[in-house]
Amino acid sequence: MSDKHVVVSIDKARTFLSKVWSLTDHLFLQFVGTPNPGHTLGIVLFFMFLFSCADQEPNIPSSTGLLTELLREPEKAVITDSLPEFSWVFPSEGKYQQAFRILVATSEELLEEGKADMWDSKQEYSAKSVDVSYEGESLTEQSTYFWKVKVWGLENTQSGYSESQQFNTGIFQNREQEWPGQSHFVSLAAGKDQWVSEDRQTATFHAIVPIVFKATASGSYFADFGKAAFGTLEFTAISQVEGAEIAIYLGERQNQDSATVNKMPGESNIGFEKLLVNLKEGTHDYRVDIPAHHSRSPHTQKLAPFYPEVLPYRFVEIIGDSGVFEIISVTQRALFYPFDEEASSFSTDNENLNQVLELCKYTLKATPFLGLYADGNRERMPYEADAYIQQLGHYAVDREFSIARYTNNFLLHHASWPTEWQTHTLFMAWEDYMNTGNTEFIRTYYDDLRAKTLMALRMEDGLISSKTDKVTPDFRASLHYDGNKFRDIVDWPQGTPEGEKQERNAGPTPEGERDGYQFVDYNTVVNAFYYQGLVCMSDMAKAVGKLEDAIIFENEAAKVKQAFQRAFFDAERGVFLDGEGATHASLHANMFSLAFGLVETEQLPTVINFIKSKGMACSVYGAQYLLDGLFDAGEAAYALSLMTSDGQRSWMNMIRVGSTMTTEAWDEYYKPNLTWNHAWGAAPVNVMVRKVLGIQATSPGYETFHIRPKPGELKKIQIKTPTVRGTIACNLEVQESGWEMMITIPGNSTATLSLPERFDSITIDGKAVGHTSAIDPNGESYNAIILEPGTAKINAYE
Repeated sequence: MSDKHVVVSIDKARTFLSKVWSLTDHLFLQFVGTPNPGHTLGIVLFFMFLFSCADQEPNIPSSTGLLTELLREPEKAVITDSLPEFSWVFPSEGKYQQAFRILVATSEELLEEGKADMWDSKQEYSAKSVDVSYEGESLTEQSTYFWKVKVWGLENTQSGYSESQQFNTGIFQNREQEWPGQSHFVSLAAGKDQWVSEDRQTATFHAIVPIVFKATASGSYFADFGKAAFGTLEFTAISQVEGAEIAIYLGERQNQDSATVNKMPGESNIGFEKLLVNLKEGTHDYRVDIPAHHSRSPHTQKLAPFYPEVLPYRFVEIIGDSGVFEIISVTQRALFYPFDEEASSFSTDNENLNQVLELCKYTLKATPFLGLYADGNRERMPYEADAYIQQLGHYAVDREFSIARYTNNFLLHHASWPTEWQTHTLFMAWEDYMNTGNTEFIRTYYDDLRAKTLMALRMEDGLISSKTDKVTPDFRASLHYDGNKFRDIVDWPQGTPEGEKQERNAGPTPEGERDGYQFVDYNTVVNAFYYQGLVCMSDMAKAVGKLEDAIIFENEAAKVKQAFQRAFFDAERGVFLDGEGATHASLHANMFSLAFGLVETEQLPTVINFIKSKGMACSVYGAQYLLDGLFDAGEAAYALSLMTSDGQRSWMNMIRVGSTMTTEAWDEYYKPNLTWNHAWGAAPVNVMVRKVLGIQATSPGYETFHIRPKPGELKKIQIKTPTVRGTIACNLEVQESGWEMMITIPGNSTATLSLPERFDSITIDGKAVGHTSAIDPNGESYNAIILEPGTAKINAYE
């Protein structure tokens, strides 16, 4: 503490004691007479407590991680909600929030107590640190505001004010929109090239220098930027003559054992482009002009008009006439949506797994450049299943929520063709709510979400089919699907029937990525999704107070579960068939049943054995549900063996063939026209958080959450993952006699740590603690302890 601070503190103490003695004497003279020293001391202590509450020095850190409308950089956006919500990270030193005070003003200079001209909440006794709605003077459209917050914790602790955060308002009502919730690009300042998005962040270009840059021959240069990114290229060149032509090759793939770009993309959509540039005489800087992206997909997303076109590339090869030019430098201008590298980290004692997790994390950084979750560079189109897997992964690696919500908003109003994809919008809405604590999306689009349950297709026994006369134009319109190919998908890509020519988007064998699925009218996979969608919709109805609806969805789900068992389970073989009347049993019919809790306890042994006999006989999309189901069923070791496999159907194969992002299919062999930048393949990183360490919210906005490690054969795990309330960190070391863990719980949040039943001796920071015993839905017993905010060392032994 500086000398100045010491003097200030002493002066405050003198003033404070003077007030106390003066007020004490006054009270005794008024009510008692001449003060008694003993009584005076008691009164002094009483008033010391009162004054300390009213004028206390900060003794816990200020809040951090401010969000406005779920945006962490609202100054680089505009919001269209006239009543925005505020969130912050409460300091763990205060344990649990008891009160807060928010100030909102039209300038930072007015952001002081007694001066805030828009809102001073005063000291509001509330535990809410996420999703706190604005309650001040009416905000004006197209204006700028500032806010900050002060908090109080347990034991009379309090913070100073946080750093201020700026937010900008856009147009609140009567906005021109092609569909509800559409976001536009707007300029923050008239006449200036400062374009931002409404209600979401905006991707920006980042300069990346190569890890390798060299002249490979006379008139030839090669650069490797280490990882592919969606971007353009800038370079500096010296030319001896005016108009000298050079050829620039940008590509995601390098020729083996050669410092050259692979120029034979074949059937694939692996990034590649040849560009011709004419140089000016002398030394000049250049930016290549990439041709505009084209796709026939119905919902292709286009770059904003103020961006130059981009393509995914890692390698650059430049060729020209020898002695005529020299390349001085090259820079990859990578277009990234805002991403916090430090928000997450992953490390284990399995090197394959470490590489896979890094692959997935980088994919989730590099792919949302369009401002929503799209499926890769070929179509640049959002799909519901792709977006859901990307959402789970994005939450695991970065404290970012707006892009998932915006993507789901788009998908609600621009449905794709697969039957099962519709239900993913429900999953996304539920994850949005559980991760943010905000019900706004569910309330706003409740009727649209209800239609996505597909209840309109249900038959008398409760099951649904996409092949009945219930699939009417009105039904398709209720889903906002404007095509005529609505049908079941199960998995993708499909196979090639015997004797037929393989299509560019199909696998070479008849079974494809569907394990030979037998399509019938009443499909097991479709009805598994239908069941889970009803469960999800019931929970969302409860969240917004529609209790009668919740009961309807819950009862319908129970009816489906009974019909599901009756129609699809083959008791003799102990597995689920592909549909009613089918004779074939696929991996998919069983893994989706397992993932959605449709396998009864007594059925688990045969179903799991069947699943394990199939290996990874599904696509990178199906792998999400295969891994989820296996971990939930206690098959962590087998699930991790799939995540770390070196086989052709593996994430290690993606790395081996040269991709730096997860690929659309396991290999070109399985899908010739694949892309190397498809985030629906990034399941391992969310599985690592949600299943390996079992970190999942148990109440909205991570007010409470679960940690239930299932390390399988792993001996060391270190994970840091973000939440709306702050960072969760967990280090686990598996020892011969038990587990040693170091866990960090964010402030204003409580965790339940569940440990294997065999660990009945548990200590926290060296002190023995009691535990409660419980049994999970699969019949597995465990012991649970409660962890409060802060960092704790846990030892658990048999």
